[in-house]
Amino acid sequence: MKRDPDTVEPSTVEKRQCLPKGVAHLKPQYIIKDPFSGNRDNSNNNVMVAGDGDEDEEDASSERFDNLNDSSNGAKKSRRGNKKQRGQNKNRDNRQMKETNKNKYVICPKLLHGEDLSNCPFGDSCRFNHDIKLYLDNKSPEIDCAQIFDKVFLTFTKDSPNGEIKLGCPVFNSLGFCPMGFKCRFLSHHLNKEDLALVKNETFSLGDVMKYIPIYEVNREFNHITYDQKQDLIKRRFPFSKSDHILEIIDAVQQENRDTMNINEKNKRDTTEKSPQMIQREAELQELRDKQKELYLKYRDTKYFASEKRKLDYKGKKILSPLTTVGNLPFRRLMKKFGCDVTYSEMALGVPLIQGTNSEWALPKCHISEKGGFGVQIACSKVWQASKAAEVLSKYCHDTENGSFTLSEINLNAGCPIDLLYRQGSGSALLDNPARLIRCLNGMNYASGDIPITVKIRTGTKDDNPMADLLVKRLVHETDVSGIILHGRSRQQRYTKLADWEYIRKVAVQLREEETKYNEETQGSLDKHERNNGTRIQFVGNGDVNNWEDWYEYTEKIPEMDSIMVARGALIKPWIWEEIDSRQYLDKSSSERMEVLSDYARYAMEHWGTDEYGISQCRRYFCEFMSFFHRYIPMGICERYPVKLNERPPYWQGRDELETKLGSFNVQDWIKLSEYFLGPVEPDFNFTPKHKSNSYSSPAITTTMAE
Repeated sequence: MKRDPDTVEPSTVEKRQCLPKGVAHLKPQYIIKDPFSGNRDNSNNNVMVAGDGDEDEEDASSERFDNLNDSSNGAKKSRRGNKKQRGQNKNRDNRQMKETNKNKYVICPKLLHGEDLSNCPFGDSCRFNHDIKLYLDNKSPEIDCAQIFDKVFLTFTKDSPNGEIKLGCPVFNSLGFCPMGFKCRFLSHHLNKEDLALVKNETFSLGDVMKYIPIYEVNREFNHITYDQKQDLIKRRFPFSKSDHILEIIDAVQQENRDTMNINEKNKRDTTEKSPQMIQREAELQELRDKQKELYLKYRDTKYFASEKRKLDYKGKKILSPLTTVGNLPFRRLMKKFGCDVTYSEMALGVPLIQGTNSEWALPKCHISEKGGFGVQIACSKVWQASKAAEVLSKYCHDTENGSFTLSEINLNAGCPIDLLYRQGSGSALLDNPARLIRCLNGMNYASGDIPITVKIRTGTKDDNPMADLLVKRLVHETDVSGIILHGRSRQQRYTKLADWEYIRKVAVQLREEETKYNEETQGSLDKHERNNGTRIQFVGNGDVNNWEDWYEYTEKIPEMDSIMVARGALIKPWIWEEIDSRQYLDKSSSERMEVLSDYARYAMEHWGTDEYGISQCRRYFCEFMSFFHRYIPMGICERYPVKLNERPPYWQGRDELETKLGSFNVQDWIKLSEYFLGPVEPDFNFTPKHKSNSYSSPAITTTMAE
């Protein structure tokens, strides 16, 4: 439903002026008293704190970093104490229990898809169950689709002569088979009960053409690392040939610079008597220095890190920011459905990628709908980490069947404010060491082959010392990066203030001026080399954009900028991309927002699976998504629209009961909403949100689908 946002009654102006700063302006008939006022001391305050619930894009709700952050030293205790008062949950553990810990009759993995008993090499000594009927009798009850929200899991079978609509396993309907086999919670929809055989329907027709193709070709995922590839990384058999070569050159250049600075020290003669071991060590060191000198002389007048790259063009593209935890594959699929052009993986750590860690290699996976506009973001603190991570990503992330690429870029995160990463020297710590950042980018540029390299930065690490304008000058002249993304805040600032778009404009202008200077210097010069095959550096701004008016205001105000990256705005309002295309606000009804959640739940099950563990994972990430999605304030109840990201509403009720529940910040309501799509909550399900005022444990609540 479309609405005109400029509808403000004159009688409300005086009332709005009395509201405290940071409070959204709602129509009086939708404002209610604090429903929890009887359970806490501050009962007179019925307005949520303006900054409550704001997390960075890079660290939103991630226990990967939260658990490690608690290892900080005693000097940080006072700061942790302040955060505790704000109600943040450190040491969150939202891992779900696997079936092997609950069911003693777990089916053997070798028989999961109905294989013959001879498929198990352990035979009768196998510790798993080989009796399929016994397993089915003891597994968790199936999810009854008939009791779930009307429009969930309804798929139109295009090849059906009568156009029938059927309920069933969402993964089976999507892929033509279910990888969960007998473990699926929707098993009856792809099981022949007479002989306990699994059903497959792996082809479908394309329109009027009687051509049948595998269903998974239309709905597949890429960048899966195989067992052999993982073993090559774990056992250090992967040949990092490009990385080793570029690291030798970078070390040689660094050593030459050190030798030049220490030339006076070298001229001083050492008259002390040396042992044979010391003499041998000095000879070996001199041999290494000679090799480095040879490399330096060979590459000093060349752009040794340059390589031919695919063209990167983000002019006017709608770009989703990398989002830890909440920016998972199902959410990115949802963004693509609403019209997003470019998506990024969650931030992956370089060292675990190089070591073949499963949890880290789950992050670069992408859906076929993202192909052609998908980037992987990595965080590294050393040049060797960045180079090797870029090389292994370029080797393993591609379509193995037709050989096409799946990555449009590899992005280096030089803006993550998380304390742990900062202390390790990665993330925004690279801004304090521009020389190291440049070496990392040059190493990545050479090792990644034809995949472009981009970097995401902040204005700086300190509020009073912005340095991005100085950094872009060095990036133009000393690197070959294809794109720069600037978040208009410092590390110290976090979300206490609005993003500085005037500074973003200044940096964009500085970038174009430096590009012009560099291009003029390269013309007719044998010592200078054209950067990036003559294409200009893509520049993207980021910060506080949550509506189409802001989008067009900044893109028109800053013509030097190619596009804008959206983060929290897309989490709170996933249809922001539709609003940008239509240049108007869309007031989604409660039923339309439920369809958004329905799509997310279906995409989640296709990604994490429909077995018991997979459903628990889907429910966990559903709640993570709801931690932002519930913050959407319907336009129809607002006196002033759009609502800014740093504004919080008074306690309000929606235009119907479902809209009220969708806007609830109570995690128990999120659990109830998940039951519409994922069935009744599991008895052992646990979810700890970012904030301590909002938590869930199964024994504390008993809900049924009838509710």
